[in-house]
Amino acid sequence: MTLDRHGPEPVRSPMLDDASANGRIAHGFFSRAGGVSEGLYRGLNVGLGSDDNRDHVMENRALVSGWFSMTPDRLVTVHQVHSPDVHIATADNMGERPKADAIVTRTSGLVIGVLTADCGPVLFADPEAGVVGAAHAGWRGAIDGVLEATIAAMESLGAARGSITAVLGPSISQKNYEVGPEFVDRLVARDPGNHAYFSPSEKPGHAMFDLRRFTLDRLSQGGVRAGMVEDCTYADEDAWFSYRRATHRNEPDYGRQISAIAIKEDAHGPAF
Repeated sequence: MTLDRHGPEPVRSPMLDDASANGRIAHGFFSRAGGVSEGLYRGLNVGLGSDDNRDHVMENRALVSGWFSMTPDRLVTVHQVHSPDVHIATADNMGERPKADAIVTRTSGLVIGVLTADCGPVLFADPEAGVVGAAHAGWRGAIDGVLEATIAAMESLGAARGSITAVLGPSISQKNYEVGPEFVDRLVARDPGNHAYFSPSEKPGHAMFDLRRFTLDRLSQGGVRAGMVEDCTYADEDAWFSYRRATHRNEPDYGRQISAIAIKEDAHGPAF
């Protein structure tokens, strides 16, 4: 049943490690490594919405929570719908899975995470206030304000945006993200300045979209310290799932990776 028993091997951001509150905040941008799924979903597929074997998906999710030294019921994700909506996770509602595209918490002992397969996963931490967040930022969510809404939700829990570190995880790079003229027109209609995020494509009328720069600029304009993990999900098939790569190959489905963050508990109770 299993392909790899070495366990998950998430990528970590030095920026978030520096903001880890003496090790009390843990995070990981989880790759395909260390999972039990097979075939198209080979590796650590955590997508409940995929057509993968449900037992494999649940085991993969347990491996993720186990990496944080927590039980599977402590892993909180949402039903992502490309919205600007944010869920505030607590010990009382951790079993819920509402429609939203970001999660924030100040509750220790919860792992909050978002699933992606080319879109941008963003992890947030304010170590001084003891508040963390995770957002799923595809182009639609990013332009509709999911990043700004996540920052605002963190502030409602006591965070200060000047103390927040936000890191964009592995996502699709501009050289692999070709879009049609209707996409360009839609974004430029929102803001003529969005022209800056497009470069010419070899295909007439099309352009290459820089979702990563767009996301980082939104974060910086939101007043937080922003950084990025360079990995491109489309380019590295061994490491990452990619919706666009699967589409180009006419594959029937694709896996999803998770990016997650947690405030760890200790023997003395909640961290904050």
